Amino acid sequence: MGTGERNQEAHVPEGTTGATNRAAQAADTAASAPRTPAPASAPRTPAPASAPRTPAPGTAPTPATTPAPAAGPAPRTLAESLRARPDDSLAALLRARPDLLSPVPGDLTQLATRAGTRASVVRALERLDTFALQTAQVLAVAPDPAPYEAVLALLAGDDGDAEVERALPGALAALREQALVWGGDDRLRLVRTARELLAPSPTHPSPTGLGPTVAESTSGMSPGRVQEILQTAGLPATHDPVSAVAALTSLFTDRARMAELLDSAPSDALTVLDRLVWGPPYGEVSADPPPPVRWLRDHGLLLPASARTLVLPREVALHLRAGRAHRTTEPVAPAVTPLREYRPQVVDAAAAGQAFTALTTVEDLLAEWNEGGPAVLRAGGLSVRDLKRTATALDLPEPTTAFWLELAYAAGLLASDGEADERYAPTPEYDDWLDLPPAERWTRLALAWLAATRTAGLVGEQDAKGRTLAALGPDLDRSPAPEVRHRVLTLLTTLPAATSPEPGSLLARLRWEHPARSGPADLRSRLAQWTLSEAELLGLTGRGALTTHGRVLLTPAAGAAEREALGALAAQALAPHLPEPVDHVLLQADLTAVAPGPLRRPLAAMLGVLADIESKGGATVYRFTAGSVRRALDAGRTASDLQAFLTEHSRTPVPQPLSYLIDDVARRHGHLRVGAASAYVRCDDEAMLGEIMADKRSGPLHLRRLAPTVLATTAEPGALLDGLRSMGYAPAAESAEGDVVITRADSRRTPRRTAPVPVPDGPPHPDETLLDAAVRAIRAGDTAATVVRKEPPDSARTDGSGSGSLPRTSSAETLATVQAAAMTGSAVWIGYVNAEGAASQRVIAPVRVEGGFVTAYDHTADEVRTYPLHRITGVAELADPA
Repeated sequence: MGTGERNQEAHVPEGTTGATNRAAQAADTAASAPRTPAPASAPRTPAPASAPRTPAPGTAPTPATTPAPAAGPAPRTLAESLRARPDDSLAALLRARPDLLSPVPGDLTQLATRAGTRASVVRALERLDTFALQTAQVLAVAPDPAPYEAVLALLAGDDGDAEVERALPGALAALREQALVWGGDDRLRLVRTARELLAPSPTHPSPTGLGPTVAESTSGMSPGRVQEILQTAGLPATHDPVSAVAALTSLFTDRARMAELLDSAPSDALTVLDRLVWGPPYGEVSADPPPPVRWLRDHGLLLPASARTLVLPREVALHLRAGRAHRTTEPVAPAVTPLREYRPQVVDAAAAGQAFTALTTVEDLLAEWNEGGPAVLRAGGLSVRDLKRTATALDLPEPTTAFWLELAYAAGLLASDGEADERYAPTPEYDDWLDLPPAERWTRLALAWLAATRTAGLVGEQDAKGRTLAALGPDLDRSPAPEVRHRVLTLLTTLPAATSPEPGSLLARLRWEHPARSGPADLRSRLAQWTLSEAELLGLTGRGALTTHGRVLLTPAAGAAEREALGALAAQALAPHLPEPVDHVLLQADLTAVAPGPLRRPLAAMLGVLADIESKGGATVYRFTAGSVRRALDAGRTASDLQAFLTEHSRTPVPQPLSYLIDDVARRHGHLRVGAASAYVRCDDEAMLGEIMADKRSGPLHLRRLAPTVLATTAEPGALLDGLRSMGYAPAAESAEGDVVITRADSRRTPRRTAPVPVPDGPPHPDETLLDAAVRAIRAGDTAATVVRKEPPDSARTDGSGSGSLPRTSSAETLATVQAAAMTGSAVWIGYVNAEGAASQRVIAPVRVEGGFVTAYDHTADEVRTYPLHRITGVAELADPA
């Protein structure tokens, strides 16, 4: 079926798909059946369904819960059904299926056509929950149109199901809201594209496991063969194939007569049916089938789909299933079961500890790359070796390190510098982030994680082309990630406070909500598992339970301002549980300092320059070395500054070895000066320069004496500094003006960059303002498209156009008509050519006519516009309403 034929869903009345289409479908069924072998015999025999409690689908009695049919005339098309909807219902449709808004449809016929396209229908089906999808699948195998009772019978079966009866109205309402089903409860219609996607065929088995109907299976069969089946089944012969098929269908849908027929079947034949009943309904047989299969074929219980393939008719399968279309109907979402309950204080305290660890981990990571991180791969991302090196430096597993890298990148704290030799480095936003209070810093990370589409769990896996996915690489975006994270954490809010979920029940609930996107190892299930572990790492959950500050962040927010306000509230909830920063250390005689808790930001920053971190834990141990002291001197500090700093912030006296170390390094610091010659060394002490020249370790530097107090080299200044320091000297860098260059440990920063924008999962969701404007525009366009115009007399036609076309009137007639419409307040139909020469037809209500222009309310555009009279090609009055 072509696109143009499918598009007729919008404007072709019901009843146009008849026996021709059904015959074509049956011919396709017979031509392309799958080659699944059907067993000839087996030891087990099924028990056929007992006598019917409910008639066959389509004839079941009306249940007590059946909604009344819609009032008014039944719509003949999807467009008419949409036209009868109120504005809030149209807005709900556009909200549920935002792809229909790109661009805004001109009228309701265009909206119906777009809602029936394959891509849009597939996207809508993917967002259905399990029961709504099962309802749509039932409508695809039910008669078209199907009464409510037939749908209920196929879902509930002969024995009925109270939960199905309660849930079915809601499922149909959801399908109607998304324009997948239209018509009243007495004539439910699934949109044609959805029926094509869900209906059974040899090349595309139905999720229900049902096969074609008797009429479809016998469409290519000779009339004589159909009469033979009737005779074998004990039915009287008929005069034509149509009545013969009807008789056979009547037999298979009569529960009592079918039970009698199956009672006479051999046990091996019942075993064959038992293996086909829940699908696939096709089976391959040899030219000489075994007796059980031959008996089923002769009685029409298996019908030929091709020369070597038999199919179980739909009516027979439904009888064996006791009227159910699905083996298991799931009208109710599975509940998320609790695993363990804690005290809220325990959960919040555990999560706060992890939140503080998250902050220190991100700080340590970016401090590791402060002076320039690893190089960026040519294809983008971080190499496996650099990831391992970073994981070793942080003492973390590689997957966890990849998560922190991706989180810092998503929060805009880390980026590539964009240089020719491109490397990763912290961004200027990182410095702003460090100045925030700890709780606000954590909120920035949490909000970035919730909205990010980058998926750290994919690092190390291979893409479709066999390439390994690298951390910080370009192929880690997965658009469903934010939705899954929000949904997983929202489901945790359904449990009592401080209660952890049973992970299996959580995954089962997610699979029920989106079955079309789920599978044994589907992306959504993996995203859900990663969400649980990452939320624990980040401190959104504690011991698996959602925290108080986590619940605040999950509150629905309409815009960026509301999200920022929620972040502030979450920070307030978290702050009391974070450890209080301390402003002192304990200096020890072994050249170490112990920080008894998290340090205040200025103290931690200075101590990180003056000493090296030796160990972490409940208390952080710093070690002072000659290199670390020189690093502080390079940053512009003097020996007296360092002594005063330690005296001020230490609860113990400054040990003598530490004072000696600082003074000794400071005395030698800057005695040598290094500049660019490529590089040079100058010193007032000629003997020291002679000592350097005589040292064998200076050979790789290729030094030569330019003057008694100056040495020059071809090496770069940085290499010369490093070489002299490795020889035990403490040189200082010098500027072109001869001043000492002060370097900072955090001097390497990228240009200011914005955080990566999440990749949307389909079209963006429209806000209420856009929805309101779109509904008004569609209504206005539909009014203009469906209005009936009054035909002018033949004398008014100047172009000889036939009846039904817009007249081309003279300028005088045009002016008189629009003036009369302005006086009476009526609407007219005009032809208009704009400045670019594009012609269009519009319905306008003239308000004022003067100066060669007509000002009118344009029903097509739903706004007031001004039109030059000389560009109006013709005008006609609208017909009076019937």
